[in-house]
Amino acid sequence: MNRRLLLLTLAQGLFLVNNITFVAINGLVGLQLAPFGWMATLPVMGYVVGGAIAAPLVARAQARLGRKGSFQIGLLVALGSALLAAFAAWTRQFPLLVAATVIAGYYNANGQLYRFAAAELARPDWRERAVSLVLAGGLIGAVVGPNLANWTRALLPAPFVGAYLSLAGVAVLAMAVVSAIDFPPAPPKVAGAPAGRPLGEIMRQPVFVVAALGAALGYGVMNLLMAATPLAMQVCGFDFRDTALVLEWHVIGMFAPGFFTGGLIKRFGALPVMGAGVALNGVCVAIALSGVELHQFLIALLVLGVGWNFLFTGSTTLALQAWRPEEKDRAQAAINFCVFATMAFTSFASGALVTTQGWAWLNRGSLPALLLVGGALVWLGRRRPQAAS
Repeated sequence: MNRRLLLLTLAQGLFLVNNITFVAINGLVGLQLAPFGWMATLPVMGYVVGGAIAAPLVARAQARLGRKGSFQIGLLVALGSALLAAFAAWTRQFPLLVAATVIAGYYNANGQLYRFAAAELARPDWRERAVSLVLAGGLIGAVVGPNLANWTRALLPAPFVGAYLSLAGVAVLAMAVVSAIDFPPAPPKVAGAPAGRPLGEIMRQPVFVVAALGAALGYGVMNLLMAATPLAMQVCGFDFRDTALVLEWHVIGMFAPGFFTGGLIKRFGALPVMGAGVALNGVCVAIALSGVELHQFLIALLVLGVGWNFLFTGSTTLALQAWRPEEKDRAQAAINFCVFATMAFTSFASGALVTTQGWAWLNRGSLPALLLVGGALVWLGRRRPQAAS
């Protein structure tokens, strides 16, 4: 662990403060402002749709400006979109709130690249641990995000306007952190140098297919259940403080394993760790279906977070085998596009399902995706045993 990785870990934590606060409040603000209840999670969906739209733009910015320049542009967008969301909540304009979250998706697409940048700040034999430890910075978001939403939701007369304004301050702090990181310079472009394989060829590799599938569906299932949790708990009569507590422990589950997930991958391989993540997601669904008491919400979301960590960290590590250095920007953008597209669908589906079919059917709806990922892991393990190591 070096100074640059520590600062990047802090930047990851501040990124997750933004993410978790958005998840905690966007659905509730949407429920207050939306003309129909099933539209409540459109602001959550907007955040990830914006990320999907921005993924290729971010890839081009990374290629032209390098890591630091692109990351700082993303933070400027985070600042502006937080102020726009605050204005939308203050003036009770639902379409403007959705637009603000779509714009914020550019920051989402930028922040998703922190984990790949971590691999460039460490020795080759330490890449797995570097990725895992930077993801562990999300613990800052786990503690600060839900509590920040709770502390600032009634700061001003309009609910949650204070929370959006606080995210503008978080963006300014993150700018200062990123400005202190000395990222390795991008290799100079030499005329006639190989540009790498076509993106289609990269994406057809079995390793890439399984890595993208694990990252996208792992994030999708987690987002399906997490985005619906505030709405489900409100329907069940829980106070927002209880919702903040559940989300806090969920995000602790997402990022606390980062201190040892890299070691597990180094020892057992990416595929077994990803398989453990799929199994933990199944355990989460079983607990969620057992009842709707506070402890069941809390334990289910905690287990869901750990399962996501194993699946997503394993997918990120596995994906590093799929591209050459000159191909990284396009390949990473492709994986992030898959993640955001899946999250966009599940963000909308979570609000629609939980408000029309209920919490139980929402959880049952996640099982086919888990079976698909599990089958893909078995397929790759038999096709390329070396991919697991």
